[in-house]
Amino acid sequence: MMTSVAFADAPVTSDLPVIDLVSPLPGFPEDDSFTLVRLDETGTLCQLQSLSHEALQFLVVPAITFFPDYAPVVGDDVVDALEIASADDVLVLLIVRAGASLADTTANLRAPLLVNLKSRKAAQVVLEDADLPLAAPLLG
Repeated sequence: MMTSVAFADAPVTSDLPVIDLVSPLPGFPEDDSFTLVRLDETGTLCQLQSLSHEALQFLVVPAITFFPDYAPVVGDDVVDALEIASADDVLVLLIVRAGASLADTTANLRAPLLVNLKSRKAAQVVLEDADLPLAAPLLG
């Protein structure tokens, strides 16, 4: 069964929480603990930093900031694995590919990172919606 959830805007905390992935990111099977580091005062731009390998880091943004109508549809298996009791407890992050300029910077809407802010469990979810782009312009 699939559940459509509009995830709430949730602030990125400044206390550098440890985020445990329930399954590793594709291509990084040994990295399951990360921390979220703010790169600006508002938490608009963050770095997802591996706790095992310092060089492994991803640029991420809260989806609500750039794509306010983005509402990924996830399976009940994801909801259960992340122990999601309420959509208000979930932060949806998008992995960003920095371009030569801000106009060339894109976000992956097809595979968001969902973070349960209470349990600190997370997963990158590859969505079934083929219409969602892997490289959506961040500013559109």
